[in-house]
Amino acid sequence: MLTAAEIKLIKSLKDKKAREETGLFVVEGEKMVDEALRSGWQIKQIYRRSEIGPKAMERISHLSSPSEALALVCRRRDEKHTAALRKGGLYLALDAIRDPGNMGTIIRIADWFGLDGIFASEDSVDIFNPKVVQSTMGAIFRVPFRYCPLEELHSGALLFGTFLEGENIYNAELSSDLPRIIVIGNEANGISAEVSTLCSRRLTIPSFASAQGSESLNAAVATAITVSEFRRR
Repeated sequence: MLTAAEIKLIKSLKDKKAREETGLFVVEGEKMVDEALRSGWQIKQIYRRSEIGPKAMERISHLSSPSEALALVCRRRDEKHTAALRKGGLYLALDAIRDPGNMGTIIRIADWFGLDGIFASEDSVDIFNPKVVQSTMGAIFRVPFRYCPLEELHSGALLFGTFLEGENIYNAELSSDLPRIIVIGNEANGISAEVSTLCSRRLTIPSFASAQGSESLNAAVATAITVSEFRRR
């Protein structure tokens, strides 16, 4: 049976401050809970609708439609585990990605294409935000992730920035023996002026619209196209 203290704790984890103070985040859904169990991450508690009842699950769920299972998972403390860049490795650097859906989808893209890790500026959305966690579809447990000043990545790596104006990605030379880092900019403002100076190469995804079309691509869509082209080579 759920206690009032448990309900209060679980509901509080919608807020970043509570997640940081407790070191916990919420995972919902049978598939996601199974991913968490298989990941090796520490699980504090699992709640199942069949055990606590639908009313109780509705009270603790962060979703509009409560699922069959909810788990409290411990945040990893080794967020600097991606610090060593692998020779020939392929990484993402996210410059102020704010939308939870975009962040979750980007993590899922990184998982699909087997990237070596993701770096994100400290003003990016928290990856343990419930909406981010759910949209990763379990990839959050597999992709190395670290928040850091992106300026730290410049030494010993080749940074490819994605811009509205730059070299056509389909004609550009993308290979290198150095670690390669693809920089994805903020949804509204793109890559910041500070980070753009670190980019050795400026890439653009050309538009094939015959008339005036969309001004830009969604950040997650741009990430998928860019990473796919790097992997295709």
